[in-house]
Amino acid sequence: MQLSPLTEAFTLHFGEMGSRWGINRTVGQIYALLYVSERALPADEIAEILGFSRSNVSLGLKELQSWRLVRLQHLPGDRREHFSTLGDIWQIVRVLAEERRRREIDPTLSVLRELIMETPGGEADRYAQTRLREMHDLIELIMRWSEDVQKLDTADLTQLLKLGGRVVALLELKNRLPLIGRGRREPAMSHDSDGSHDQELET
Repeated sequence: MQLSPLTEAFTLHFGEMGSRWGINRTVGQIYALLYVSERALPADEIAEILGFSRSNVSLGLKELQSWRLVRLQHLPGDRREHFSTLGDIWQIVRVLAEERRRREIDPTLSVLRELIMETPGGEADRYAQTRLREMHDLIELIMRWSEDVQKLDTADLTQLLKLGGRVVALLELKNRLPLIGRGRREPAMSHDSDGSHDQELET
């Protein structure tokens, strides 16, 4: 299999970006190749296409499997193991979000909880715990929101994301409504000679 210039450019770029996302170049390129491949690929073919050693490809595939980002397949008449990525792009995003939370967010929340519960040794510790509690509460709030979003089906999630700036505008309007209400004045009333109110005056 020969990479087209388009596929090669994407694969090389994804490998370079991988190091910024916490994965090495080899893993990034393997995933990029599988993502754009029309069929599942065996490890030896991946190594040949990308010019990597078979051992590096095996390690890269194990890493991607630990992230649940590639699937192992066996094809009829072929004893080799073949690999492919998840077909649904939204499922890929969901898996990534779940794995990053399990690996990065949950351990941080656990440490923050432990430190907040410790008996402070002085004023400096009490101040530090206040700051840690703020961080903990913000992360938990974001995680609860993320969990609610994760429960949405793909159609509803797509619709939510497409709302974009309209959600911000709606929140701004909600915040303005009490101010608008306080700014309204009751209409003045005219008084008859007997003191009754029978007519609104124009303001």
